[in-house]
Amino acid sequence: MDDPTVSVPAAGTALVIGASRTLGLGVAAELLRRGWDVIGTVRGEARTGLHELAASSGGRLTIETLDMTEPEQITALRDRLGRRTAGGSLDLLFVNAGIAHADIPVHEVTTDSFAEVMITNALSPLRVIETLRPLVAPTGTIGVMSSKQGSLALNTNGGHEVYRASKAALNQLMRSYAARHAGDGHTLLLINPGWVRTELGGPGALLSIDESVPGVVDTLTAHTGEPGLRFLDYRGQVVPW
Repeated sequence: MDDPTVSVPAAGTALVIGASRTLGLGVAAELLRRGWDVIGTVRGEARTGLHELAASSGGRLTIETLDMTEPEQITALRDRLGRRTAGGSLDLLFVNAGIAHADIPVHEVTTDSFAEVMITNALSPLRVIETLRPLVAPTGTIGVMSSKQGSLALNTNGGHEVYRASKAALNQLMRSYAARHAGDGHTLLLINPGWVRTELGGPGALLSIDESVPGVVDTLTAHTGEPGLRFLDYRGQVVPW
């Protein structure tokens, strides 16, 4: 990637939720490279790759702390950003979230494990979006990292049952959100990044982060000013529901 300290005109302001590592960090870095000002969130106080990126960003990347499974932290973030951005100047809100536990049949999954995956992958992203949507510009974009495994139509092999269910739930919740807020003008995107070599995707995945992320950002930015919900992959192609 190009040096993020290079002075280029800002393309807008983006908030990336979950930007401390892997795909979220890659998206933040790619947006910087393209001239965006970026706000990225991390969960705790430990130093991460996002901190290193911020140090070389010339002030164009700032860091906020957020555990999005804690609703009061989402509200506090909204209040802080509202003061900073004069109430609504985010051009892009991107929620990057995903955990997966053991790949076992659902009847063997503990209730606590099931609940944690569902809360992290489906409920919490929608809480973030509902809480922060007033900060998104009227023609801005709200994107969420989904997965091909959330597609009902493409589930022909089974496996990863709870993770699949959580992403399918995320997709359904976004459809309900889109219906409830049909008149607000926001572009809404569910993004499948492809099978990427991360802790979640595993070492045998087909894509590197550097191969996936530019396409993710291309897709996030290609539909600016086009209201409504789309489920797309990192190449901009439609993913069947």
